[in-house]
Amino acid sequence: MLEYASYALVLLALGAYVLLDGYDLGIGILSLLDRSDQRRKEYSELIATAWDANESWIILAGVVLWAGLPGVYATVLPGVYLPLIVMLLAIVLRGTAIELQSAASGYRHGWGLVFGLASLVATLCQGLVIGAVLSGLPHRGGVFTGGTWDWLTPYSVLCALGLVTVYLLAGAAWLQDKTTGTAHARAGRLGRPLILAVAVAGLVLGSGLRLADPQHLRFDQPLRATLFGLAVAVAVVCAAIAWYGFGRRPDWRPFAAVAGTEAAGLLALVAATAPVVVPPDLTVRAAASPHGSQLFLLIGVGGCMPVVLTYNIYAWWVFRGKFAQPPATPVAAGPSRPPAATERPAAVVPVAGDGPWAVVVARRVLLTLLAVTVAAVSQDVFGGVRVWIGPVGVVVFAVTALAVWIRSDRHSAAVGEFDLQAAEQ
Repeated sequence: MLEYASYALVLLALGAYVLLDGYDLGIGILSLLDRSDQRRKEYSELIATAWDANESWIILAGVVLWAGLPGVYATVLPGVYLPLIVMLLAIVLRGTAIELQSAASGYRHGWGLVFGLASLVATLCQGLVIGAVLSGLPHRGGVFTGGTWDWLTPYSVLCALGLVTVYLLAGAAWLQDKTTGTAHARAGRLGRPLILAVAVAGLVLGSGLRLADPQHLRFDQPLRATLFGLAVAVAVVCAAIAWYGFGRRPDWRPFAAVAGTEAAGLLALVAATAPVVVPPDLTVRAAASPHGSQLFLLIGVGGCMPVVLTYNIYAWWVFRGKFAQPPATPVAAGPSRPPAATERPAAVVPVAGDGPWAVVVARRVLLTLLAVTVAAVSQDVFGGVRVWIGPVGVVVFAVTALAVWIRSDRHSAAVGEFDLQAAEQ
């Protein structure tokens, strides 16, 4: 039964990711459709408070999948390398755009465009991966045997478009809950058309699943058919609540209803396909790791899960309520105000050989060597090979990384981007 507990943990982590990162990806896509720089800035600031906490769930899902169901990991990953790599690059670019946009004084169109496009690309890639898995990836004996482009099927393209509509709906619901003014009103107007789009996508993907899935879906089994029907009914009821809630008080109701719709949709998909994880025949039991690994995984994840949940709840609690633009800094008047040029901090040039600078360099040398050592030892321990990197490679890698790091810090300090000595104090 431990393998089914691991399967449940994977579903829980993926469901939490779709719910939490889904709304901030949806808000990123909505920013592409908005012409107001003020609202785009609001979108970016709103996401800057939560995007990193939301994405922690996809890391947890990957770890559980790797340790608990390695058969799925070994089959799916080689089959969807290309969309996964593009998705990871898009997530990195998106995070960079969010942080730099948030640090800028005004709205930067370039970073705003990167934020929106990266959100759209990450969503499309996730949909392609889901569609590829549901379409079945060719495998034999736990090894992927297909080609480079087997993930690109008509059903995976439909899944990508359907996931965009789901994330847009979640983004609109979150905006109604967290914003005021024109952003709030716009979210209320977008909600109902997006519910219709999600309903159409659900009907198309649900009816197409029988054709796309190479396994024989056993809806003739009473328990499976009952669970599937109940999940669909709950999804329809939640969608109706969201329909009623858009544009009305309380503002939290549409997002809660959308969350219920997403959870019910995931349960309906599991009821239709379980215990097969990768069609047509890779089941949970066949893909599971040994009993000892399962037990170790459940204990480890059991310790991590409360930490991740606490992180998300704390982030939500700190930034609860409606988003509001920070008040403008009052400009002091009168002859006593110093000239603007004198307020700019002078560039700080670190002096080689002084105490704090030497301590920082020594600390970073040790951290770099420690990181490289951990990576090398981990590869030996878990991979069982050491041919990919030898002692010379480790030294070259460490020295190069350290030189680039120090060079970058010295340049930044020389142009006054940060005060290293003040930071140490």
